[in-house]
Amino acid sequence: MSRRTTPPFRADHVGSLLRPAALHEARARFAAGEIDADALAEAENASIDDVIALQRDVGLQTATDGEHRRASWHMDFIYQLGGVERTDQMLQVHFHNPGGDLDFESPAMAVTKRIGLNHTIFGDAFTHLQSRVGELAPDLTPKLTIPSPSMVHYRGGRSAISREVYPDLDEFWTDLSTAYAAEVRGLAELGCSYLQLDDTSLAYLNDPRQRALVAEQGGDPEHQHERYIRTINAALAGRPESLRVTTHLCRGNFQSSWAAEGSYEFVAEALFGGLEVDGFFLEYDDERSGGFEPLRFVPPGKIVVLGLVTTKSSVLESKDDLKRRIDEAARYVPLEQLCLSPQCGFSSTVEGNALTRDEEIAKLRLVVETAQEVWG
Repeated sequence: MSRRTTPPFRADHVGSLLRPAALHEARARFAAGEIDADALAEAENASIDDVIALQRDVGLQTATDGEHRRASWHMDFIYQLGGVERTDQMLQVHFHNPGGDLDFESPAMAVTKRIGLNHTIFGDAFTHLQSRVGELAPDLTPKLTIPSPSMVHYRGGRSAISREVYPDLDEFWTDLSTAYAAEVRGLAELGCSYLQLDDTSLAYLNDPRQRALVAEQGGDPEHQHERYIRTINAALAGRPESLRVTTHLCRGNFQSSWAAEGSYEFVAEALFGGLEVDGFFLEYDDERSGGFEPLRFVPPGKIVVLGLVTTKSSVLESKDDLKRRIDEAARYVPLEQLCLSPQCGFSSTVEGNALTRDEEIAKLRLVVETAQEVWG
């Protein structure tokens, strides 16, 4: 086996990284009006330099900004789409963990005008990342993560989309994919060569309870994933060959908790056979994700990044166990098409998961060392 020279890499990671105490403090002071936006940006810049060096030092081939300019992995992006507005209502998501349940609340969103794009969202963030990676870790590939277009719909379903603006939902899907296509082009023009679409919805829909919620919203739980796949494909059509695109599918990640369960089987055939991305980051850290059997639908040429190392706890997996599970996955997908990563980000929201920085580093080093031993 060989080291991969194009993304996704043999040892990779999803994107978000723990925020340091200094950044939390700066955010709190900014919210209190004690510092201005420039001072907050300086704190973010220092934090991003630190996580670029962290990724370099553990031996990764790619670097993100840890999503350190965001409070949330998805809403900071979605609120910048033309036509999308925050509402006064709060959206509540129920999360679960071994110790019990907790709820996550964030402002809901509504589509009140036609969806559009008036600037390349996160363009400045990517340009800064690209510049700092070039300075601090020139051998690494800068990677940008953004929410999938599916997330604009899944947050609220039809009820969050104005019927006056979009009496026919087909027009909504067309506008959404067109806006995302412009975003993809804009990022590519800035030099982005590694883009990840984070999509929890395609993993949530494997859970019968989530499909029941979709039905309650008036959606089509049996075919909604197919609509999402078509929309993503339309957004990616015609992207430059220089741009590698992956998608990450997990069942929720908030303060070491999750929102959904279930094997990838329900979406697997349509997802792996139909989604026009270069690779899939898949959550496989415990029994919530089911077995590797759905990987039988992965066609030649597509890469599967096995998320075998959990970011939800500090317990460090053993290399032998990771290698055994990689061997199990290779029964369904050739080893050459497999890579290794943590199952999700370490800090999908600003709060982060229940790990320390040193434990985060140990997890990333484990991924790198295991990948080197498996693939060379």
